[in-house]
Amino acid sequence: MTALSPREILDRLVAFPSVSRDTNLPLVDWVQGYLASQGIASTRVPSPCGTKAHLYAQVGPAVDGGIILSGHSDVVPVDGQAWTTDPWTVVERDGRLYGRGCCDMKGFDALAIAALVEGARRPLNRPLQLALSYDEEVGCMAVADLVHAMVGALPKAAAVIVGEPSMMKVVTGHKGGVGFRVHAQGYEVHSSLLHTGVSAIMESARLIQWANERNAENAAKAPNPLAADFVPPFTTLHVGMIEGGTAHNITARDCRFVLEMRVVPGEDPEAWAAAALAEGARITEGMQRIHPGTQLQMDRFFRVPPLTPEENGAAEALARRLTGDNGNHVVSYGTEGGQFQVLGGYSTVICGPGDIAQAHQPDEWLSVEQFQAGWAFMQGVLETLEA
Repeated sequence: MTALSPREILDRLVAFPSVSRDTNLPLVDWVQGYLASQGIASTRVPSPCGTKAHLYAQVGPAVDGGIILSGHSDVVPVDGQAWTTDPWTVVERDGRLYGRGCCDMKGFDALAIAALVEGARRPLNRPLQLALSYDEEVGCMAVADLVHAMVGALPKAAAVIVGEPSMMKVVTGHKGGVGFRVHAQGYEVHSSLLHTGVSAIMESARLIQWANERNAENAAKAPNPLAADFVPPFTTLHVGMIEGGTAHNITARDCRFVLEMRVVPGEDPEAWAAAALAEGARITEGMQRIHPGTQLQMDRFFRVPPLTPEENGAAEALARRLTGDNGNHVVSYGTEGGQFQVLGGYSTVICGPGDIAQAHQPDEWLSVEQFQAGWAFMQGVLETLEA
């Protein structure tokens, strides 16, 4: 089979509606089959439920010191968005490539797959490795299995490039994240007998107020050196969804909300998680003194370690040399980069084509210029591995 161009690969990837809530196996089937047609073996890491899979592959010699290109296969839904084109077909117009995932981040995936195929035909002295994950859009947790699998099966890479859209700027740090789904279970009485009931809403407000107080404390203190470049330069706690109650004159039996924390490098997300759980337990004790069986149930649904800027990091040096970017760039959203750095011990940066402002939007697009810049970057990666 003739090798496909990066654009032809992008067309095929976007055609798979690999929304996080659904399977990504058709996309993985195609990628694995295409790589096999080019003489490249790849390995799946199935999800526990069997409906999704990661995929990794390597070309070049089986020695340490290679480069990992990391991308995710899942995209966010298009439900309720006012698209003017078919989101599952790449449409080129006015120098832009429109389609769900073109920017976030099948554009990078297409470039990485094309680079892997080209690398199989070039005299590499160190390997190029591909890491293609699932469920990045729902918490960046699943990639942990992929990182562990690659560490156990492949030579240790010197650098990981996570291709999230950064306009080909070199992003050296991002915040970590922890999220809890909270279910407050109260005890219903008529509101005139408030002292004998337990309002799930009012008890939830205690935890929400605790989050407000932590925000105020964090904003007031001097940022640690690793956090100074972030906006804002401190850990934030946020409740963006809440629902509950039956009627205005009944203490609420149920209240549900989501608490998320975005944690700056230099602070431990697990310590913040433990603090939230401890506060939830303290509130539960007060609830149960009024009526047993009431509680704040807190279920963690995502955890993302921060990407910490490295001192003399190999990935940063590589990306800066290939892009010419010497600016300081950090972001407050999370990526899979923290998992590669923390779990795998890899030197890691974020550098990919496209503007994050286009991610998740109707008529999502990636400029042709950025796509071409991404391909030039891949050529630099291959030349580096030949040296």
